Amino acid sequence: MTNSDLRRLEREIRATEKKLEAVRRGESWPLNGRERRAMARALTSGSYRAARGRSTGRAEEQIDATSSAAEMRLTAELTALHGERQRLITEAARDKAKKKSSGWF
Repeated sequence: MTNSDLRRLEREIRATEKKLEAVRRGESWPLNGRERRAMARALTSGSYRAARGRSTGRAEEQIDATSSAAEMRLTAELTALHGERQRLITEAARDKAKKKSSGWF
């Protein structure tokens, strides 16, 4: 493990945390293409139904499902990044202990 690997990982963790907070606030920039298309489709169908004076319940459910799926995806990504960071730190500590124990003094 090098410091550059750890810094890169920390930067990715911070970016993912920013994305997760943005999704929780209802922003659309952190969504991937599939999620954006689903959101646009739900918004379009909901506005069409609202203009016709009909219920928008299904469109609202689709919007909620899409945002919760994006939140779950980002949470899983964040968990994986934290696990990788912990693995790198543990590996470095193991190497350092091995190096110390193999020396004369």
